[in-house]
Order: sequence, then C-alpha cells, then structure tokens
Amino acid sequence: MSTVGNSTNIFWHECPVGKVDRQKLLNQQGCIVWITGLSGSGKSTLACSLGRTLHSRGKLSYVLDGDNLRHGLNKNLGFSPEDRTENIRRVGEVAKLFADAGLICIASLISPYRKDRDACRALLPENFIEVFLNMPLELCEGRDPKGLYKLARAGKIKGFTGIDDPYEAPSKCEIEISQKDGICPTPGEMAGQVVSYLEDKGYLEAQ
Repeated sequence: MSTVGNSTNIFWHECPVGKVDRQKLLNQQGCIVWITGLSGSGKSTLACSLGRTLHSRGKLSYVLDGDNLRHGLNKNLGFSPEDRTENIRRVGEVAKLFADAGLICIASLISPYRKDRDACRALLPENFIEVFLNMPLELCEGRDPKGLYKLARAGKIKGFTGIDDPYEAPSKCEIEISQKDGICPTPGEMAGQVVSYLEDKGYLEAQ
C-alpha cells in the first residue's frame, strides 16, 4: 500500500519529445527486464552481466538493484508484506520511467509476491520481460553470499523469503533460467539468453 495519499487537481503534461523520439536517438526500444528469484539465486550477478553485455553492444541500460535502492529511495521501508509491496510498487514506477526514456531497465529484486510483480507488469504490459532465476533453495542457501540464510535459520531474521516467508514463482515469465544437469549457467550464458530474447523481439533497434 502506498504511504502517500491520492493526489488531486493534477494534470498530465505532454512534452514534444516523446518515447519514440528517444528510442530513435538510442536505436533501441525501452523496456523493463525484471529479474526475480530467491536470495543467492544470482539476480545481481545476471543484472550486472547483462548490463555489461548490452553496453558492449552500444545499448543503453540501467540496473535497479533491490539492495541498492534500499539505501536511498526505499530506505524507509522494512520487510513486512506491506513494505515489500510498497518497495516493489516504487521500483515498478521508476522502471517505467526509465523505459519511457528509451532505456533497457534491468530491475533485480527478490520480489517474492506474484501479485506485486503482476502489478508492475500492468504498468507496461507490452514491454515487460520477467526473468525467473529458478534455482533450488538448497543451492541458494549453500551460497549464502550475505550470510542471511544462516541468520534466518538461527531465528535472528524473521520473514526471510524461502525460510519463513513464501516465494511465489512466476506463472507466466518470458524467460526461465535454471540448472542443467545440476550445473548452473555462467553469468555470460545467462546474460546471453536474455540478450537473445531482446534481439529476437526487436528491442535492440528502434521501431
């Protein structure tokens, strides 16, 4: 739920330079690449690898990382279900603005609740690409790069996704990345899979 009341007496102001103009300038199409998955599944790793790959191809992107955003935009939010929903709502609105600017916006967040991700999809339904890092809990907990699973198992963190709070897997994601024969794809391979999708759908050139 938004912490800000509904505004009244406001009007949308159109500018002469629009999204199509910006996309032509950048020779790409603005979109949201929303990476979701458990903590430790590789979301930030994929986001950074994807951003680097796109940059090397002359494509402009920007990464919205969940932890980074909690240092500023979302620093007043905790991890209750209500705060998680507001966290995702804010990121969705910012991602929509980046996409409107013509950028390929890469949002990397656990975003555990399906309804919250679907609400973000509804903001830009034709240009929302959901990427599900479908890695098993055992793998993510074994990695535990921030030591959070250990704290959650010890009861020192409450409401931790995958331990005592649910993760709702996507039901209609555009891209699903998982292990093959028990082996995780490399960051470059994961990024390549997303770039191939963007290329096939025409996002890497202007309309």
